Amino acid sequence: MREAVTAVRAIVPGGWPADSRPPYTPGIEAGGFVFVSGQLPVDPSTGVPVEGGVERQTEQVLRNLGAVLEEAGASFDDLVKVTVYLLRRADWPAMNEVYRGVVGTPPPARCAVVVPEMAPGASVEIEAIALAPRRGA
Repeated sequence: MREAVTAVRAIVPGGWPADSRPPYTPGIEAGGFVFVSGQLPVDPSTGVPVEGGVERQTEQVLRNLGAVLEEAGASFDDLVKVTVYLLRRADWPAMNEVYRGVVGTPPPARCAVVVPEMAPGASVEIEAIALAPRRGA
């Protein structure tokens, strides 16, 4: 029988106003990993999606993802698995260009899918799993 995970910690970046936070936890640390919920291209200070195409939206998504990782004590170098959701297949090269400049080396395992609908104003969403920092080892 597997031993149950005994410690679960919610990860909410500082500076994200409570009224702009979604009805889920941005990240959860459990079992030696940080699970980052799907991040949208929303400016956390306004709760509004950024405009300017998939490049700008991917930059915002990665800033949001990075804020969750940082709050957990992790970084993009700790990523092990990423899932990217795109509204349009044509946005793939532009998203990849921004993504490639941020993730560590070697890049994490990744799945990318085109979906028929996303949150209003969003053309990209990214969720991730990262290694949690070792605490008190």
